[in-house]
Amino acid sequence: MDTILIVDDEKSLLELLTVVFKKEGCQVKTNPGTPKVFELIDQGDYDLLICDIKMPQVDGMDVLKRAKLRNPLTPAIMITAYGSVKQAVDALRIGALDYVVKPFDIEELKILVARGLEGRRLREENILLKKTLRAETSFENMIGKSKPMREIFGLIEKVASTDSTVLVTGESGTGKEMAARAIHAQGRRREAAFVSVNCAALPENLLESELFGHVRGSFTGAVADKRGMFETAHQGTMLLDEVGEMSPWTQVKLFRVLQERKVRRVGGTDEIPVDVRIIAATNQDLKKRIEEGKFREELFYRLNVISFEMPALRKRVEDIPLLVSHFLQKHCERMGRKMKRLTPEVVGLLEAYAWPGNVRELENVIERLVAVEERETITAGCLPVEIAGSRPKEDGPVVLKAGFKLEEYLDQISRKYLQEAGQMAGGNMRKMAELLGLSYRSLRYLLHKYQVKAFKRLETKNERIGNGISSQR
Repeated sequence: MDTILIVDDEKSLLELLTVVFKKEGCQVKTNPGTPKVFELIDQGDYDLLICDIKMPQVDGMDVLKRAKLRNPLTPAIMITAYGSVKQAVDALRIGALDYVVKPFDIEELKILVARGLEGRRLREENILLKKTLRAETSFENMIGKSKPMREIFGLIEKVASTDSTVLVTGESGTGKEMAARAIHAQGRRREAAFVSVNCAALPENLLESELFGHVRGSFTGAVADKRGMFETAHQGTMLLDEVGEMSPWTQVKLFRVLQERKVRRVGGTDEIPVDVRIIAATNQDLKKRIEEGKFREELFYRLNVISFEMPALRKRVEDIPLLVSHFLQKHCERMGRKMKRLTPEVVGLLEAYAWPGNVRELENVIERLVAVEERETITAGCLPVEIAGSRPKEDGPVVLKAGFKLEEYLDQISRKYLQEAGQMAGGNMRKMAELLGLSYRSLRYLLHKYQVKAFKRLETKNERIGNGISSQR
């Protein structure tokens, strides 16, 4: 129910308008033009304001200004005498929706009120829609409920409201660019451009031209002036992807731009001011690159104002079923295929695999399964050989080689036997504990530790007795 606040020093008019708008299905609050009206305004518990301009104790224009300061979306209709039309026009400039001149037609006022309330609803729905779209697009395919991902979501929300430079690190395929887009989409620059430049994809001379632009004739092939990415991203955000691959000379020029907030096109002499938020991303250890003389220390500290690392997929196994479900739906819809289903064995194999290519590799595997497999149910035989064989071998010794990680190997073994015991026991945790030679408490701890889907709860002694009595009855 809409609430209307009516402010007028004429008691009879207040009573009349109260009756009229209650019949229209509105709640009505009134004030006879006393200073207490400012308390009502500050409470903000109303959807539309009707206010007389000239009152003995308070100025209607001051009431309007306070209302617009409190909530610019709140529509206001001003009441004025014939000789005060100039003030009514001034009220429109301040932000009033409209005005009526005493004596006015009640039907006319009802139309204005209906228009004002509808306009407010539309504006609020538009704002809500924009917020919803930003929320949906800001995290795109960044799906996860694991602790590492919850921490990432929290960091993104915090840094998005600032203009600080951000350095996003992490292995290839972990979603560094998506994190950068999420920061941009939730920040104050979201209405401006987001420009992504892959620093590893272009040779030094072309990267310099791409970033800073060039003037005609500055090099062979420069047949016209060209704006650089910094100019394109003015007042927006630029992602410098794979920044660790940038040549030392380009690093010098980039540091100068970040320091002075001005760019000079290749071959040009004019300096062009730019206002760009920088997000850099890399899968390399920049401190090690500094020690090797391949990355400039001053540029590192300029980029490393706020930094966070995107977690590898093997460190958030809990998210794999969520990601698989998302990618299945995405690619089945895109290809016009029926929704496919994975057997528990396949899910277990996907969880046991190390995923060196991270989320990108997982999506590629799911896309291939959707495209190639005609059956609705995906079995272990459909998986690539390297994933189908991802479970630790039970026979023969482990072959130790560079990169072997004992802790991850033991985790895979534990997770495998927990999953197989669950399948053999039909999800009954009592039988699982017996099969594995564990206490119920130890089993619950391991299921939680290795993020294995929970099974049926073990009945207590009292519950078993109660169930026995029920069955006898």
